[in-house]
Amino acid sequence: MHEHKEIKVRQLPNFINGKFVETGNTFDVLYPITGEVTAQAHAAGKAEVDAAVAAAQAALHGPWGKMSQAERSKMVRAIADGVNRRFDEFLEVEVLDTGKPYSVASHVDIPRGAANFETFADVLRENPTEAFRMDTPDGLGALNYGIRHPRGVIGIISPWNLPLLLMTFKAGPALACGNTVVVKPSEVTPSSATLLGEVMNEVGVPEGVYNVVHGYGETGALITSHPDVDGVTFTGETVTGSIILKAIAPTLKASSMEMGGKNAGIVFEDADLDLTIKELGRSCFLNTGQVCLGTERVYVHQSIFDKVADRLVDYAKNELKYGYPDEESTNFGPVVSDEHRDKVLSYYKLAEEEGAEVLYGGGAPTFGDERDGGSWVEPTIWKGLAHDSRVVTEEIFGPAVALIPFTDEDEVIKLANDTDYGLAATFFSTNSSRVHRVAPQLEAGIVWVNSWFLRDLRTAFGGMKQSGIGREGGVHGLEFYTEMSNVCVKI
Repeated sequence: MHEHKEIKVRQLPNFINGKFVETGNTFDVLYPITGEVTAQAHAAGKAEVDAAVAAAQAALHGPWGKMSQAERSKMVRAIADGVNRRFDEFLEVEVLDTGKPYSVASHVDIPRGAANFETFADVLRENPTEAFRMDTPDGLGALNYGIRHPRGVIGIISPWNLPLLLMTFKAGPALACGNTVVVKPSEVTPSSATLLGEVMNEVGVPEGVYNVVHGYGETGALITSHPDVDGVTFTGETVTGSIILKAIAPTLKASSMEMGGKNAGIVFEDADLDLTIKELGRSCFLNTGQVCLGTERVYVHQSIFDKVADRLVDYAKNELKYGYPDEESTNFGPVVSDEHRDKVLSYYKLAEEEGAEVLYGGGAPTFGDERDGGSWVEPTIWKGLAHDSRVVTEEIFGPAVALIPFTDEDEVIKLANDTDYGLAATFFSTNSSRVHRVAPQLEAGIVWVNSWFLRDLRTAFGGMKQSGIGREGGVHGLEFYTEMSNVCVKI
C-alpha cells in the first residue's frame, strides 16, 4: 500500500548572476497527484528581470565571451554530467511539479534533459560555414567566408509538459554557441530550472550565463519586450506565441517559436497492427496526452476500423495504470493542474454534445483517497465525430483521441492536412512505396512512419502553419542561436 509522505514546502528563488534571489512575493506550486502545495516560487518583477538581463549581457562581454570554443564545449558537457550526478533530485522535483510517473520522467524527462547539453556541446565544431572564391574585374579575385557569432542574450520561455527537457533543448544549443540565457519556466513547473542553477555553479559556469526568473505572463512580457534581449525562443500555445510575436516586433528581435498542434495519425489497411497499437497507445496517452507531438485524431482505413478501435480500447483498459508516481506499475498520471483538467474535461463534454460515441473513458476517475484532490482525467477514445467538429480541430492537449474512418490514400492525405496546424504526423503502413509516397505529402515538421517520438537531435525540429516559426536541432538551430557574417577579402 502506498504510504502518503509528508511534503516539505520548498522555496524556489530566482537565479540571477550566479546567486539565488528571493523576492518575498511568492506563488504556490502544487502537486497534481493530490493538489497539495509543494513549493513557493518567488515572482520576479521588473527589477529582477532587468538584473538578469544585465548579468547576461555582462557575461557575454566577460569570461564567457572570452572563452575558446573548445573550453565552452567542455563546460557544456560538464553541465550534462552535473545533471546526471544529481539525477535523483531532478527526478523528484520534476515529478512533484508535474505528477508524472517516475517511469516516464526517469526515461524521458531527465536523461533527455542532460542529453540536450551533451548533444549540442559541439554543434559549432561539427557544422562548417561556407567559402566562395569570386572573380573580380582585375582578374585577381576575392575570397568570401562565413563566420558565426553568438546572437547574444536569449530569452527562453518554456512550457510545463516536459519542463527540463524542453527548456534545455533551447539552453543547450544557446550556451554551446556562446550565448547567455534568461529563462522563464512555466509558473506551474518552476523547480527543475531552478535546480539547474545549482549545477551551473557546481561546474563553474561563469555567473550571468544562465539566469532564471519566475512568474506568470507579465514576467515573460518583461523579457520579450526587453531592449537588451537579442532573441526569444518559445514553446507553448499558439495564442501565447502570437502575443510574444507582437511583443518582440518593436525591438525587432529574432524568434524561434514551437507552438500547438492537432497531430494526425493514419492507419492504412496494410499496417502491422501489433506495432500500430503499441505506438498509437504511446502517441495518444504518453505523459497523459500532454506532448506537443502527440496524436489527437487518427484516421483508420474503414476495412480495419472496428478492429483498430477495439484494440486501442483494450490498450487503454489494460496497459494504462493510474497510481502514485513511485509505484512501478504506474504509467499514467494526472494532468498538470486543475485549470488544465477543467479545460480537458470541457472537451470531453463538448465531444458528447458534438455526437461522439465514447468508446472508453470520457470523465475523471475517483479514488476515495487524497488523490481526489488532484488533477485527474480518464484516457478517452471517441468515434462518430465529424472531421470538422471542434473536438477534432482544436488542440485539447490531453489523453484523448478521435477515431475517424477513411477509404483511400488521397482522401486521407487531404484530411490529415486540413488543419491550421502542422507540427507532427504519424502513420502506419508496411508498403514501402506507399511510405515514400505519402510521407512527403503530409504538411508537418516531423513525420513518423511506423513509430513515434523517436528524436535524433541532429535533425530539424519545428512546425509548419500555426505550429511555429523556425527550426531547432543540429545545424538548423544555428540559424537562430548564431548570427552569420560574411568576410570578403580582396586578393
